[in-house]
This record gives sequence, C-alpha cells and structure tokens, in this order.
Amino acid sequence: MKTISAKVLSAHHIGSAVVVVETSWKHPLYQKSVKRSKKFLVQNDLQAVAGNFVEIKETRPLSARKHFTITKIIKNI
Repeated sequence: MKTISAKVLSAHHIGSAVVVVETSWKHPLYQKSVKRSKKFLVQNDLQAVAGNFVEIKETRPLSARKHFTITKIIKNI
C-alpha cells in the first residue's frame, strides 16, 4: 500500500479532509523542473486542520471518492 506525504487544504467535512499531493519531475527535452498536483479526499480521524502536513496511506474504498486515510500528522501549523 502506498504512503504519501501531503498538505491539508480543507477539513470542513465531518470525518474527511481534502489534501493536495505535489510531485515534481524534470522535463525530458527542456530540463526544466515541472510541478504537478493532485487532490485527494481522505478520512480524517486524527483531526488534522488546514495547513498541516500529513502522511496518508491507501486503504480499501471508504466511499465513492475516499481511498486514503491520514496515518500521522508530520507538521502542525
């Protein structure tokens, strides 16, 4: 199962949070560093708030859009 570090964007939903995962890669032709980001809906049992850096882990489908859960809070704001 995958574990990814991410930043919490919002925690307005009850028991859920929206996190963003940013990845960077080097363009093969231009050799420029390019950032990509993806949002995930995650289970928020640890009560993380917006701005926290968290570690998320892939789980079984919890709902139609939730496939990850927060395992630990890396950095509080």
